[in-house]
Amino acid sequence: MPILPVSQLVAEATARIRTLGLDEARAALGQPGMLFVDLRDVRELEREGVIPGAVHAPRGMLEFWVDPASPYFRAEFAGADGGDKTMVLFCAGAWRSALAARQLQEMGFPKVCHLEGGFNAWKAAGAPVADKPRRATPP
Repeated sequence: MPILPVSQLVAEATARIRTLGLDEARAALGQPGMLFVDLRDVRELEREGVIPGAVHAPRGMLEFWVDPASPYFRAEFAGADGGDKTMVLFCAGAWRSALAARQLQEMGFPKVCHLEGGFNAWKAAGAPVADKPRRATPP
């Protein structure tokens, strides 16, 4: 069986998910029921900054953190499984987020979409970006 190119997987995922345009995403940021989820690696956050108010969920942990039945479930995702929250997933260039949004749809999450163009497009459009918050160091 031939290996499918990742570009084909992303195209197939994108055809089945909702893509939120930059203007619509900017208007949605900070609104009740909207949860922006940053899938990028922590090094990307430190280097490039973050969307203010976004929750960081590394791509490798997303499915575990959003599933209420998982021992790794994170409270910030409470309500996402019943449709109370819309998750807006994003990564650097909208590839990881497309695949992740499709996976969450397959898991049964009713309100999930991804950010058109990802964080790179968000930043290039002059949308709000902040430095990654630093962890408090123990005394």
